[in-house]
Amino acid sequence: MLAHENIINYYKTNFALVQHHKYSLTELEDMIPFERDIYVTLLAQHIKDENERIKEQEARSRSSRRR
Repeated sequence: MLAHENIINYYKTNFALVQHHKYSLTELEDMIPFERDIYVTLLAQHIKDENERIKEQEARSRSSRRR
């Protein structure tokens, strides 16, 4: 069951990278496995940072409207 989940996650991640982050499938398939892992980790951190920045910005905006 674990291998099945891994392959599903692999394709879901590839799909997201192609659709939302403009990687080509060829670029992804040509990456060395650890290289792909590094890019996915960096992208996940970037998305997390952006989401936190947006939340902080929204909180500042809400607090300035209350004044």
